[in-house]
Amino acid sequence: MSVEGIGARVTRKEDKRFITGKGKYTDDVRLHGMTYASFVRSPHAHAKIKSINVDAAKAMPGVVDVLTGQQLVDDKIGNLICGWMIHSKDGSPMKMGAWPAMAPETVRFVGNAVAVVIAETRNQARDAAEAVEVTYQELPAAADIRSAIAPGAPQLHPEAPGNVIYDWSIGDESATGEAFKRAANVVAMDITNNRLVPNAMEPRAAVAEYDPAEEHFTLYTTSQNPHVARLVLSAFYNVAAENKLRVIAPDVGGGFGSKIFIYPEEMVALWASKRTGRPVKWTSDRTEAFLTDAHGRDHITRAEMAFDKDNKIIGLRVKTHANLGAYMSLFSSSVPTYLYATLLSGQYNIPNIYAEVVSVYTNTTPVDAYRGAGRPEASFVMERMMETAARQLKVDPAELRRKNFITSFPHQTPVIMAYDAGDFNASLDAALKAIDYAGFPARKAKAKAEGKLRGIGFSCYIEACGIAPSKAVGSLGAGVGLWESCEVRVNPVGTIEILTGSHSHGQGHETTFAQVVADRLGIPIGQVSIVHGDTDKVQFGMGTYGSRSGAVGMSAIVKAMEKVEAKAKKIVAHQLEASENDIVIENGEFKVTGTDKAIALPMVALAAYTAHNLPDGMEPGLKETAFYDPTNFPFPAGAYVCEVDVDPGTGKTDIVNFVAADDFGRLINPMIVEGQVHGGLAQGIGQAMLEGAVYD
Repeated sequence: MSVEGIGARVTRKEDKRFITGKGKYTDDVRLHGMTYASFVRSPHAHAKIKSINVDAAKAMPGVVDVLTGQQLVDDKIGNLICGWMIHSKDGSPMKMGAWPAMAPETVRFVGNAVAVVIAETRNQARDAAEAVEVTYQELPAAADIRSAIAPGAPQLHPEAPGNVIYDWSIGDESATGEAFKRAANVVAMDITNNRLVPNAMEPRAAVAEYDPAEEHFTLYTTSQNPHVARLVLSAFYNVAAENKLRVIAPDVGGGFGSKIFIYPEEMVALWASKRTGRPVKWTSDRTEAFLTDAHGRDHITRAEMAFDKDNKIIGLRVKTHANLGAYMSLFSSSVPTYLYATLLSGQYNIPNIYAEVVSVYTNTTPVDAYRGAGRPEASFVMERMMETAARQLKVDPAELRRKNFITSFPHQTPVIMAYDAGDFNASLDAALKAIDYAGFPARKAKAKAEGKLRGIGFSCYIEACGIAPSKAVGSLGAGVGLWESCEVRVNPVGTIEILTGSHSHGQGHETTFAQVVADRLGIPIGQVSIVHGDTDKVQFGMGTYGSRSGAVGMSAIVKAMEKVEAKAKKIVAHQLEASENDIVIENGEFKVTGTDKAIALPMVALAAYTAHNLPDGMEPGLKETAFYDPTNFPFPAGAYVCEVDVDPGTGKTDIVNFVAADDFGRLINPMIVEGQVHGGLAQGIGQAMLEGAVYD
């Protein structure tokens, strides 16, 4: 075992280049002859394009070309797609309206691109974009769910009457209805989960280059999954053949889900680079990011919970309307369905659940996965319900949860998920102890004496992570498998390269992935390098989202390492005339148990490549590949408790104490995990108290 292995609080290897300004992001890419793109965007939420006059813009200094949505159509560039098919309760497929990368006829949200200027400098491109003259005929707009589904609402897409994309359900409606009939108490409430802007530290960017001699494209982009980007761009958008497109996601400054998707700007940059014969760079500014990055959340829900006379939950009924914006983004259909409704059981033993989800189009920015992607929305509904139920039933909120916790595992919920293990009481106990719950009444009284209102709130969450078993998601409509790949290369002098399909954009993979390898071989993590984010280097992978890199990406590493270790043991056993079963790995050496015979890893690697003394029939080299497809989700869970003071005169709210008790299983690097929890807390508190994207 390495002192830098699993469980060690190792500082992040990658941080030195970041904090010294040495990171290389997409906007840092400089190519010979590079031009700059600036988009002309609609100021209207809904309008017909009557005309676009580009003459003045084309005549401005430095302008290389001005391209419009109609030219995109003429060149047969495909529309953006949603990659997860959802069927309504009646069996009909979801209603997917066309989303061209630049609108040729109709704009459907503020920020919808209609043209792009390509110029020698960024400022020249922006100046010329302002000179493009677009004449619009404004149309009525629906900026929120209620107005979009109201009688007579403006229709966004002819494919979706009433702006309804799908009306989907999960669970047993009849059994749940019967549970409510025999309930002693029913708690009901309307819940709004506000819309959010992801606002990652690094805005989105793309640099596209076309090589006419090879008919080959290269795209540098701020992507969380470059291989899926290449797949979608080649298979559906008619931009380039897969073997003629290289996608590179260099250092990426945060994503929170918003950089999973293919956006219009990447498609247009590739297309424009071929049209102009020059590399094209586009970098979003913060205003563009707010207007065009996929937003998150935006649900309105009616929830009802049925209790028996002993305050045990016997039924849950939920109807959620989800705002998906003006167009369906790549994974948007799955977020309010299979990523949300399947977690509505929470940590509780609820025998009957029925959930209905109606997703609708509105004249707003498209909505897709944002940190947690459906799972936080489910926890929000369940924990708001539990807090409200405790008040209405006049019972302690902690004890109401404890009474209804699942305590026997494995546990099959009524909404697909099968929890393999958990100890929800332990998490709650730890949280209550840390916050001194017994002392809360005294603190509340003290705060009241000081003119403040002291409150306490609980949230007991569970999350399905390790997205996801390919067979399961395929049966539910996913367009891709969600396995992960790894190639382990042990070089001739014993250094190790891990080529992974996972992508790091703040998670610390260069450190944690190296720790897994170091732990197995007993070597320093400096001997291990992580390669990711380049489709020419890593053959294929599914990227990073859905809390999958540890459970799925690391598992692929372990599978590949097992193959490498097995071959290395054969070589050592052959050279030391021992049994393979007697070879163990300790402190970077392959040893014969019970003897002083050993060969260090570098010498084993060298032997593999010189091939002078290998077992008969063994191929030279020490390199293995593995693919890992999970068989189930891991289910991390925990209990959070927040204590606040509210000034009744001003409404000013101070968080005076916050406790997070998480059950994550075995931690690869506790320091990095704690950092992730801190970031999640900041974003959760931000949504609850400070953030919200509102259209008027």
